Amino acid sequence: MSLINTGIDTAISIAERRSGKLGSALSAGRPQAVFLRNVYALKSSNWLVVLSGFVEPVFYLLAFGYGLGTLIGNIALPDGTLVPYAAYIAPALLATSAMNGAIYDSTWNVFFKMHFGKIYQAMLSTSLGPLDVAMGEIGWALARGFVYALGFMAVVTPMGLIPSWWGLLAIPAAVLIAFGFASIGMGVTSYLKNFHQMDWVNFVMLPMFLFSGTFYSLSVYPDWLRICIESLPLYQAIAMIRGFTLGVIDGALVGHILYFVVMIVLGLTFTTRRLRSLFLK
Repeated sequence: MSLINTGIDTAISIAERRSGKLGSALSAGRPQAVFLRNVYALKSSNWLVVLSGFVEPVFYLLAFGYGLGTLIGNIALPDGTLVPYAAYIAPALLATSAMNGAIYDSTWNVFFKMHFGKIYQAMLSTSLGPLDVAMGEIGWALARGFVYALGFMAVVTPMGLIPSWWGLLAIPAAVLIAFGFASIGMGVTSYLKNFHQMDWVNFVMLPMFLFSGTFYSLSVYPDWLRICIESLPLYQAIAMIRGFTLGVIDGALVGHILYFVVMIVLGLTFTTRRLRSLFLK
């Protein structure tokens, strides 16, 4: 009987927290519970999945930076400075790695938890609110983005591909990038109903990777196309990290940072409202 009473009291407590108080309805202030759940789940999963996010950009760097790079030679920056081709694409690969890690966590993982594991439904039947779930999942994506960035920097720095001490800021920049993509990705995933629709995620990410200045300058494009590509989040990410690693510090970096701050605010608002409408009707 005591267990039944405890369950009833808990249910009443949850209902009271979510009735008439917007802040309580959205969050219980415990996103760390969602984060820790992911930590425990990782301990029982295959670590090779996590390592792939680090290994993939390194393979691209070796194949393109040192393979194709021997044929290309040096690349001229806008100020006329010449840098090796490998040093030119390394920051772009770091930005792409941050994007891929965040998108993987906030799309495929979220899709499974939402439609098959029913994990979010279980979480939101407790005192946790949709903002707790969103921040916990996004925080997990940030942690993976940080690990990927740290590992990649540990590889490319001894190679001499980070010529400036400003390159140390590439690590927090990669976390900012992961934050932006994860906050948007989770909300978008909530609209997808089956695995076939998940292919649209790759349909968007692959062109961004190939055409956002990862391997060459946007100066090869006509002006109208260049302007369109400069509005894409991956271009903003690449330009920001490339500026830090190559020591090109100017006002444009502030614009890149603000771009992701706005992206994060909009993404969190969008995702929180979407989760609330789905599970707290």
